[in-house]
Amino acid sequence: MGGEMIIREERPSDIEAITEVTIAAFKTCRYGNHTEQFIIKALRAAGALAVSLVADDGGTVVGHIAFSAVTICGQRYGWYSMGPVSVRPDRQRQGIGKSLINEGLRMLKEAGAKGCVLVGEPEYYEKFGFRNLPELTLEGVPKENFLALPFGENRAQGPVVFHEGFRNQGPPNALRG
Repeated sequence: MGGEMIIREERPSDIEAITEVTIAAFKTCRYGNHTEQFIIKALRAAGALAVSLVADDGGTVVGHIAFSAVTICGQRYGWYSMGPVSVRPDRQRQGIGKSLINEGLRMLKEAGAKGCVLVGEPEYYEKFGFRNLPELTLEGVPKENFLALPFGENRAQGPVVFHEGFRNQGPPNALRG
């Protein structure tokens, strides 16, 4: 990183670059159905991107993160899902994903969100405070890969449902063997 990288909200002019970064980031990933770019498109079209940030390095989009509202037991409790998180392959392992995650979580907390959920590798996301909460479940996803981060005392419990933009493209970051 040349010191010019900033994390900012997406702009309409970023949409094509976000799609390219997302495709490249997940091309060799063993998770998901390689439909992450379509999930983002569906969330954007539905007006469901609560937070959509890019990592901008001197005018070039090198990373992206999306957050959208979830329901728990069919109700909105102020919880959000994180993902997809994408960083261009040649820029991975440079702290860009971490910066996107930290800024997105900060913005959710500032907006009064109650918590955030995701599907991912516990070893990575536990660094941010995410953990498996037995009282929250996501159908079709191994429990150890469904992680949550309450922003205070968690009172929500039950099945979590991601926005329909995920369902139309397959399970959110479904694990593949």
